[in-house]
This record gives sequence, C-alpha cells and structure tokens, in this order.
Amino acid sequence: MSPEFKTFRAAVGDVPLLAPLFDAYLVFYGQSSDLQLAENLLFNRLNTGESVILSCCQSPGSAPAGFAQLYPSFSSTSAGRIWILNDVFVAPAFRRLGVGRVLIQAAHDHARETGALEVVLSTAHTNQAAQALYESIGYIQDTEFRSYSFAVRPT
Repeated sequence: MSPEFKTFRAAVGDVPLLAPLFDAYLVFYGQSSDLQLAENLLFNRLNTGESVILSCCQSPGSAPAGFAQLYPSFSSTSAGRIWILNDVFVAPAFRRLGVGRVLIQAAHDHARETGALEVVLSTAHTNQAAQALYESIGYIQDTEFRSYSFAVRPT
C-alpha cells in the first residue's frame, strides 16, 4: 500500500524546508549545488507572487517529498489564462510512490480554481520517466509548434 501524501501551497515561510529539494532539482538538471541560490530563487518567486509552488509531504512539517512550480501566463489566441508547469521534482526516496501524479493533480486543481484554460509543460527529450507520467495523465505532445529560445545574457 502506498503512503498518503498531502499537498499544500508553499509560502515564504516554507522556503527553508523546500530549498534543499529545489537544490537537488537544480543538480538533477546539471547545475552546481548552491543551497543559498536555491533559497534565494524560491524566496524571490514566492515573495513577489511570480510563481505558485505546490509541495507534497506525508505529514505537516515533514520534509517535502516533491514540489511543482507553476508560472502564470496568458494565451492570446485562446483569450485566457494558462499555467506553465515549469518544475516538477520528486525526491529520490519518494519516486514510484505516486508523488509526481499527486503534484500534477494539485497543479490541475489550482489551474481550475483560477479559471485557467490549460496547463502546459516541457521536459527534456531524454527524461523518459517524466514523459511516461505526463502521457499517462493525458498530456499530449505538441506536434504543431516548435519551441525556441534566445539567450539575452550570458549564463
């Protein structure tokens, strides 16, 4: 039997609890570990209301099992709000227990509560585990549009 997980919307006061997990997420994507950077990123996003961070844990105050970060956006062609599911990460000890699915469902609930039209996401071509999860939930790979990016400052 899988353990039950509860989700909550993170606030600025939750940053110290979430920062180590966010740091692990950055390392997963090839960045150097930098806990202070992780704390600053989370604090700034939450303090300014630029993102919504949903966390999942087994009990209140326990270490988070995972998190999802959503950024608001708007679709001109659909004339409605969308949410970009930018970051989803599950701590290695909690993988394959349904945490990712719980977080994505919480993101969908948040989108519905805010009147959004859809939730969009992207993932690395090599992240087959995430792709399988997203597709099992009903996400459809975009075959109509290509994504591009342009760096306006050196990284």
